[in-house]
Amino acid sequence: MELTETHTLPVPQQRAWDALNDTEILRACIPGCESIDPDGENAYLVALSAAVGPVKARFKGRMQLTDIDAPNSYNIVFEGQGGAAGFAKGSAHVSLDADGDAATKLSYTASAQVGGKLAQIGSRLIDGAARKIAGEFFKRFGAQFGGDADSAAAADEELPAADDGTGDNTGSNEAADGESGGDGQKRKKSWTAWISKF
Repeated sequence: MELTETHTLPVPQQRAWDALNDTEILRACIPGCESIDPDGENAYLVALSAAVGPVKARFKGRMQLTDIDAPNSYNIVFEGQGGAAGFAKGSAHVSLDADGDAATKLSYTASAQVGGKLAQIGSRLIDGAARKIAGEFFKRFGAQFGGDADSAAAADEELPAADDGTGDNTGSNEAADGESGGDGQKRKKSWTAWISKF
């Protein structure tokens, strides 16, 4: 599985970097995350629950940050075990670029391998679940800064496609493609609708 996306955060680059390295913020933003605990220098033990199609499991794993170039980029290497559900391992490159004085473009490319029951359910379901989790993460992450209409609008359009259980990620691709354009007012309404759910 490979996933590449770009989101705009409504804060300066340094603030975005600080948030990406704050374990409390990450724990609150990662869907299903139960804990993130330090495990040596730039390494963390992570526990989370996730559902991929019909497979639901609690994963325990380790995440290591490498090639750190603050406040510009780092690589994440991760591996996790989900018991009978199988395992997942992979890596991601995350980069931040200033977009003016008050915004930051966050780009990432992630690749992962799965085994066990997860490997048997098919790449479409896995990709759909990954996009759903990523979309939810960026909605929550944007909320930490008082709202990120750019990524929230895309995530709102994306989530129903993953929820239907088909794993068809066509809708999420269109949502990602629409991030850089579209009606700003529509984005604002989309963000307001999401906030009202809570």
